[in-house]
Amino acid sequence: MALYFRQCDSTDLDSLVQLSKITFSDAFEKDNDPHDFRTYLQKAFGSKQLAKELSNKNTFFYFVYDGQELVGYFKLNVESAQSDVQDPKALEIERIYVLNEHQGKKIGSRMLKRITEKAKEMHKQYIWLGVWEQNPKAIRFYQNHGFVKFGEHPYLIGTDEQTDWLLRLEIQ
Repeated sequence: MALYFRQCDSTDLDSLVQLSKITFSDAFEKDNDPHDFRTYLQKAFGSKQLAKELSNKNTFFYFVYDGQELVGYFKLNVESAQSDVQDPKALEIERIYVLNEHQGKKIGSRMLKRITEKAKEMHKQYIWLGVWEQNPKAIRFYQNHGFVKFGEHPYLIGTDEQTDWLLRLEIQ
């Protein structure tokens, strides 16, 4: 497997919208109220919202390819773009997704390795993220990669207030 990471720009908007909706739906649609989920999906992953995020100088999207095939993406935030902590010493992973048909191939681990390299290049002291408390598979994945829980915050899917665990990884 020859993984390749490419930073997204405004020309990637349509592909980013499509990939974001597919991966988020695959991961969470079955566990949420259909109306709340559709409302959230259109708001969070609509063209207007993602264009705004792509143009933010403190937000970075990366497509992940296996050869020529797009298999996933991740979104990183620094400084004021961070959704919660907003620590200048931190890098937030706001989104990290692999298409269903490519899961189980260690792509997520390779993505985390690349994100850690980016954090070091940016001279960050730690990486943090929020993960839904009812997603034990993801929690185990992050804990197996050295992340530890340091807090919680609310996360809205439509009108449904859920709880995300905040996890942190110190950069060596």
